[in-house]
Amino acid sequence: MPRPVKVRRICKEPKYKKFKPAGEAEPKGEANLTVEELEVIRHVDYLKMTHEECAKQMNISRTTVTEIYESARFKIADFLVNGKVLEIEGGNYSVCPNSKLCSSGECKD
Repeated sequence: MPRPVKVRRICKEPKYKKFKPAGEAEPKGEANLTVEELEVIRHVDYLKMTHEECAKQMNISRTTVTEIYESARFKIADFLVNGKVLEIEGGNYSVCPNSKLCSSGECKD
């Protein structure tokens, strides 16, 4: 029996939820990114955190961060290379209750 999926902690809901290629009359499909995939990308690529730091921040294991990161990077590459619409929605997450106290992406537990 598989383990239940742990709820991932994020700092805040995404401000922008849909991206579309410019200059293309009809996008060639859709790539869906979950909110926690965006959060991992934000922590690792934008805030330059290690996978270990990201895991602590999101209250999940480092290996889970790596799996989420690889999935997100593939979806973003698919969006860019194939001219798809990128939509950010869904997932298994909760917003940090102290997110208003957070600065520079670090939750204050």
